Amino acid sequence: MVWPAGVARAARKIATAAALGGGGLTALGATAYALLIAEGLLARKAIGQPHGLDGPLSDGEYGDFPGEPLKLAMLGDSTAVGLGMTDPADTPGVLLANGLAAVSERPVRLLVAAKSGTPSAELGEQVDQALAMEPDVAVIFVGANDIITQTPPAIAVRHLTKAVRRLRDAEIEVVVGTCPDLGTVRPISQPLRWVARRWSRQLAAAQTVAVVDAGGRTVAFADVLGPEFATNPTEMFGPDRFHPSARGYAQAAYAVLPSVCAALELWPEPRPARGEALQPIYLAAATAAEEPGTEVTATQVDGRATGLHGKWASLFRRRLGEQLNES
Repeated sequence: MVWPAGVARAARKIATAAALGGGGLTALGATAYALLIAEGLLARKAIGQPHGLDGPLSDGEYGDFPGEPLKLAMLGDSTAVGLGMTDPADTPGVLLANGLAAVSERPVRLLVAAKSGTPSAELGEQVDQALAMEPDVAVIFVGANDIITQTPPAIAVRHLTKAVRRLRDAEIEVVVGTCPDLGTVRPISQPLRWVARRWSRQLAAAQTVAVVDAGGRTVAFADVLGPEFATNPTEMFGPDRFHPSARGYAQAAYAVLPSVCAALELWPEPRPARGEALQPIYLAAATAAEEPGTEVTATQVDGRATGLHGKWASLFRRRLGEQLNES
């Protein structure tokens, strides 16, 4: 069990190191981190690259509606590309574009700047492409490759923060799907699978703190791509046992879609999750890492953005079906 308090402390440590320019290795310690890296490299060797590095071409305009298109940019790694899919319709970008078009009743122009193998340090070039497009919203899926490339968490978070700030400075809405639960990857054996799960959630919590502070929103992927992937690996994972199947990608896309719609003010903010509407940012980030699909965004209490324990944040457990019924 990964207790939120412990994850909150790790998130604070990593986020503080990122802000101050330190390495901030990880609360797990250097030995466990090194073992996890070694196991991850062995897993990648076992997995191979049966899909290559390119997903199906999916840039274009979606939705048979009149009017000026909304513009959506997908940034990040292979999960943003939809690696393993052969039909563009099964990729997260197209699923989001079609969903956004249906909600807004406007066409959506999609740019997939994401690239397989991208760690947070390589988001800069993708941000350049997005800024040239001038999208209304950018969606970023990133985190897993920061583990594979042995990037210290604080450095990964620092690069993600820079990417989000550049987009927000251009008045582009940003939604980040945080680091997925690598503890579900079958080629990683126990006990390091447990270590991978804890490390993933600590990184996800630190990403949440940084993204919200930079003006974006996050959606926790840890449990969206967690228990169901662990319970139904043959259905949720593709043939390489690492990347999602079409069903897995759909679950990720539909977890993010409500937050994208809310960021563009197409849907009202939903009811708070389990009475936990307001929390200090570090605790909110840790809570989100344990709750499937939870969105975290900045808020104010009594007109103040910051309390005794740091910035305030709102948590929402969005459910797509309920949003569709309310819209």
